[in-house]
Amino acid sequence: MRYESCAVYILANLNRSVLYTGVTSDLVKRVADHRARVDPLCFTARYRVDQLVHFEPFQDVRGAIEREKQIKGWTRAKKVALIESRNREWKDLWPELVR
Repeated sequence: MRYESCAVYILANLNRSVLYTGVTSDLVKRVADHRARVDPLCFTARYRVDQLVHFEPFQDVRGAIEREKQIKGWTRAKKVALIESRNREWKDLWPELVR
């Protein structure tokens, strides 16, 4: 899987109880940082949110930021529906991304 210059992504913890939505210009590096818990005090490190369950590529950073804000404003149920529309089993997409 390849992505353009920006991406919106959703991470989950192992039991899917916590979701995190973010935007980045370097998806591989950003997810690697989350997985490595580079900042042990940040939200994703504290709650072990490091499974990449959804991402959307964007060519324009403004479009990516708008989409991130949109998703962050959604209910959990709507976020779950988005994830399951493309990743029904909540498979960690990280191995495919770095392949």
